[in-house]
Amino acid sequence: MPTDGYDLRHHGDSEVRDDGDGLVDLAVNVRTGTPPRWLRDRIAASLDGLAAYPDGRSARDAVAVRHGRPPAEVLLTAGAAEAFVLVARAFSPRRPVVVHPQFTEPEAALRDAGHAVERVLLDGSRGFTLDPAAVPDDADLVVIGNPTNPTSVLHPADAIAGLARPGRTLVVDEAFMDAVPGERESLAGRRDLPGLVVLRSLTKTWGLAGLRIGYVLAGADHVAALERAQPLWAVSTPGLAAIRACVAPAAVAEAEAAAVSIAADRDHLLARLAEFPAVQVAGGSPAAPFLLLRLPGAAAVRERLRELGFAVRRADTFPGLGPEWLRVAVRDRDTTDRFVDALAKALG
Repeated sequence: MPTDGYDLRHHGDSEVRDDGDGLVDLAVNVRTGTPPRWLRDRIAASLDGLAAYPDGRSARDAVAVRHGRPPAEVLLTAGAAEAFVLVARAFSPRRPVVVHPQFTEPEAALRDAGHAVERVLLDGSRGFTLDPAAVPDDADLVVIGNPTNPTSVLHPADAIAGLARPGRTLVVDEAFMDAVPGERESLAGRRDLPGLVVLRSLTKTWGLAGLRIGYVLAGADHVAALERAQPLWAVSTPGLAAIRACVAPAAVAEAEAAAVSIAADRDHLLARLAEFPAVQVAGGSPAAPFLLLRLPGAAAVRERLRELGFAVRRADTFPGLGPEWLRVAVRDRDTTDRFVDALAKALG
């Protein structure tokens, strides 16, 4: 879906399909070494129940407990991507606004549903930080990511909360929030903000992109409207088993430990990138499991990296960014060091 020159349907997995086999994948933001064995075993055990229609009640209850909300404020979805489609179908905004640069599926879903989308472009010279004043007062649906893909910026919760008001649906994509230590700046537990809809994904941290699981946290009226737009049995029995497993206290603790490890690996990547004066890292304090890089000749560098065995994500498909931007996933230190060696050759 090219829109104003931006291919809203281009995603990181495009970099490793077809001729990308064998490349070190720094284009997709799914945590490596996942899903863990215990989670695969839980999912496999659910296969004995495939003859019955999925019953999501216990998984919904588990998510509700995880976030301290009643079950009526939870909707299970086939990943966060389905939630964007449901938002576009369930609501009829007069002036929908998407804050960019960010994940492009929300805008694509709104446009597919016939909505005329307005963009608010954050300023790269200000680190792509949120300027609440840039959002039109009469916008009745606002979409923002936190932490934001691809900028890795973690916006203050208070700044985002300040966008909530009666008559407005405020959609916050927190797909990568469980990769932030302490999930600081999350709005998942806020029940006092009018029109707040928080989207969560379990596919990134747990390596379940192929299973498609996520959920929505919102007021009961918003959840009911979204559920009416959702097909029956949208989440499979194995998906429901995975949801129950991933929101259990032990799994939440494991995700927190992974988030701390990712933060340390990100610091190592940042330190190594500082060796290249020509490479600029977006955002003052990156907080997600990826970095947005600005460098001269980025398209050619990306192709040279492929020849050297590394796939990185082109970022010129994100509204507000141009051909000088690339997104790179955070990996372990050994992978980072090998990537930096390749980057030196690609820049040379």
